[in-house]
Amino acid sequence: MTPDELIAHYSLEPIPREGGRFRRTWAGPVRADGRPEGTAIVALLTAAPDDYSALHRLPADEIWHFYLGDPLELLFLAPDGGARTAVLGPDVLGGQQVQLTVPAGTWMGGRVAAGGSWVLFGCTMAPGFSSEGYEHGEAAELTARYPAEAARIAGLCRP
Repeated sequence: MTPDELIAHYSLEPIPREGGRFRRTWAGPVRADGRPEGTAIVALLTAAPDDYSALHRLPADEIWHFYLGDPLELLFLAPDGGARTAVLGPDVLGGQQVQLTVPAGTWMGGRVAAGGSWVLFGCTMAPGFSSEGYEHGEAAELTARYPAEAARIAGLCRP
């Protein structure tokens, strides 16, 4: 299977600002604040240089799920100033994870790991995603706060 076949099969659309392609597969009932109780998406990234999940943060925990393809390397920048990398992928005995939770308020971004071609993954949130809660990362601000990660930040930010 190819990325184009997956895009057609799932009717994936570009993710505004963040990058990649996605389709919402579920949204729970709407809460009093206008957000859904929960949401789930299926998403695809390729190894193309401009195809990555740009650094962003959300107001609720987000659970990432690996489905198919190559590993996805994720950078997390924590509110306390810490940084870590995790790999979403099939080699669980080699340290990759098929599911991981990104805590609310954590800057996150990622791209297909070196040597890979594409990855199909999913994200689930409760309460659900709303565009009002999405905060797009700015390279200069993030580099000032996390200077040790400057090169990776530059590679995961887009205007």
